[in-house]
Parts: sequence; structure tokens; C-alpha cells
Amino acid sequence: MNKIAYLQCPTGISGDMCLGALVSLGVPVEYLVAKLNGLGIEQEYRLRVELVHRQSQQGTKVHVDLVHDHHHDHHHHHTRHLPEIEEMIVKGNLPKQAEAWSLAVFRRLAVAEGAVHGIAPEKVHFHEVGAVDAIVDIVGTCLGLDWLGIDSNREGLPLLYCSAFPTGGGTVHAAHGRMAVPVPAVLKLWEMRGCPVYSNGIDRELVTPTGAAIATTLVQDFGSPPPITIKQVGLGAGSLDLPIPNILRLWYGENESLQTDNSDLGEYSPSLETITVLETQIDDLNPQVFGYVFEALFAAGAVDVFTQPIGMKKSRTGILLTVICHPEKLASCEALLFRETSTLGIRRTTQQRAFLQREIHKVETIYGTIAVKVAWTGKAPEKVITNVQPEYEDCAALAKQNNIPWREIHRLALESWYLQSQN
Repeated sequence: MNKIAYLQCPTGISGDMCLGALVSLGVPVEYLVAKLNGLGIEQEYRLRVELVHRQSQQGTKVHVDLVHDHHHDHHHHHTRHLPEIEEMIVKGNLPKQAEAWSLAVFRRLAVAEGAVHGIAPEKVHFHEVGAVDAIVDIVGTCLGLDWLGIDSNREGLPLLYCSAFPTGGGTVHAAHGRMAVPVPAVLKLWEMRGCPVYSNGIDRELVTPTGAAIATTLVQDFGSPPPITIKQVGLGAGSLDLPIPNILRLWYGENESLQTDNSDLGEYSPSLETITVLETQIDDLNPQVFGYVFEALFAAGAVDVFTQPIGMKKSRTGILLTVICHPEKLASCEALLFRETSTLGIRRTTQQRAFLQREIHKVETIYGTIAVKVAWTGKAPEKVITNVQPEYEDCAALAKQNNIPWREIHRLALESWYLQSQN
């Protein structure tokens, strides 16, 4: 079972809404404050939580109240640049996951702000108010996700998903005068991640740079909810009162997908995930199209694509085309099939897929470097390697260059992998 979460943002997302949703899910405020104080900012803010109503619905509002400390040299506050904030986080003795996620979010926010102003990310300064606010919102959110025990994928990102963003509209006051909404940094963050957006007709600032930075850095995928068994929903209130309740809803639950515990199987414990299978049979398409369709499907995120020759009605020879993809890629793969083939209907089923954990190792041979895919079962001490496969493309390239049989290169790659793993 995997602990996963989905951010549903009908009225957008901001850092304090994320914090509110997490506290609403049960992350203790004392825990957040204790860990945040490790960053050396305890003199500069107070965290205050209250239950508020937004359009007759109750949500949790987290306030970051700034404390103005006159003894402090005022200028010190004004310019916190990325390197200084990164240093605070690294020295802050945070849980490992929370530290890595916080650094990634700040880095992405600075890259976006830098791109907007045409300066290096290191030169971006977070204004006096913004700095403490952003630190509490970003690090607090990462601490909360870590505390909830949301599982990570192979890249170390949390299994967090997010709906499309409402664009908002109108203008806002900012340090540099009035700006159109979405503000430039938010637009840049959406562009960096290729986010889906839509207008819900509300002309206010709905997505803030901090909210966008958190989501675009930590979320695996945007759009419809992933398969999830909902255990609890956190409700984080925003500051504005809007025509619909200004509440970020964080669905927290489990899904069958990646990591499952098959302890009774002893050594052999593959991971399970939910997979979607699309199939359609075609008898009236120029066969040249299939090559193109295969490439396009893989580019759209299909895990595998294959065809089988079949006999169809009126004794026609046809092709059964099958596409295997993750549920969140279903829409794009299906749209592609309708667009590129002559099919009028596509069947879909949801299945469980067992797969082995795998990683890529690089091995050196006398002819050059080859990537080798290594699959295993079990956890670290009892890790059992079950499959070792040199990458076809690498072998093919070296075989061609050196005019040597492909099988020979393949054999050398395996040989050097075994030698390497012996040491």
C-alpha cells in the first residue's frame, strides 16, 4: 500500500493554504514550529492557527505573524538571497526528505523569479516579509508531507498529485507596482512544468508564487485524481473571500500501486502498480501509420505498445493494437489513438502489474560504455538480483561503430558487469 495525496485546488493554491490543509490533516503545529525553529528564525514570526469559514464552509487557516524586532539590524532582513536560505535549510537539521524537498522548491522558485527579471537564481532576493513567509510556508509544507509519511517515487518526489490550476485574473499590488494576474513568476513556473490551467471566472490572484513553486516542484502529475482510497481530507483556507469557498482540499489516502508488501512470498516480492490497458482492432488503416503511432504513444508516456495480427469480420485481416500506460496517461494515449488511427472505439481495462525494482548501471568495455538495466527483489540486506540486461541501443551503436556482432558486445557488457559487481 502506498500513502499518496492529491491537491484539489478549485480556488488555487498558496503556501499558507498548503500549511492549513496539512494541519487540518493532523500534522501537529508544535512539531512544525519545533522543526522550523531549527532554521534560526524563531525571533521573526509566530505561527497561529484558527478555524475560519469561507462561504459557510469551515477550513483551517494558518497565519504567519511577523514579529518586528527593533534590536535587529533592519537591513539584515531585507535581502535574503537563495544561497543564504539554502544554507539555513541545510544547517537546520531537518528530516532528510523535508530538507531535500525544501531545497528543491526554493531552487525552482528562484529559477522562475530569476528568469522573470533576467538575473541568476542566486541573485534573486526574497523581500523582508516574503523571506520569512516563504521559508515557513515552503519548509513547513515539506515537513508536513514528510510527517504524513507520503511515499516517494524513484526520483525521490512524494506521491503527490494536483488538479489543473485556475488562472485567476485582474491585477495585484507588488513590490514593483501593479502586476497582471497570474503574476510573472507563477506563469513562468507553469511554463517550466507544462501545467494544465483553466479559468474559473474569478478575477483575483488565486495561485501565488509560493503555492505554484511547491506544487510544480513536488507534484508527480497534474490533472484528474490518481486511483486513491481516501482516508482523510484536509481543508486549508485562503485569505480572500471568493464567490466559491476559498479552500484547498488535500485528499490523503492509499493506492495499490507501487510498493506492496508481499512478505509471505519471502525473497520474491515485486512491487505492484495499477496500470491501464487500451486496446482496439483496426482493419482499414495503411500499415505505414503504425510505426508513427508507436513512436507517438511512447512519447505520450505509454509503458508498452504492441500489435497482433487477427482475423476480423468479412474475413478481413486486421491488427489488434494494445497500449499499456499509467492511469494518468490514459487520456493522452486515447486521444492520440483517435487522432492518428481510423478506430471508432477503444476498450480500456484497469489491471495490476507486478514489476521489479530496477536501476541503470554503467559498465566499461574495451569498445566503450554501455548502460545495463539491473532488476532485483527484496530490500537492501537481502537484495536478490534477478535480471541483468545490457541496453539494446548502446550495444547496437557500439556493434555498428566497431563492425562487431551485436551478440558479442552484449556478452562483453554482461561480462564486465559481473566482474564489476564481484568487487
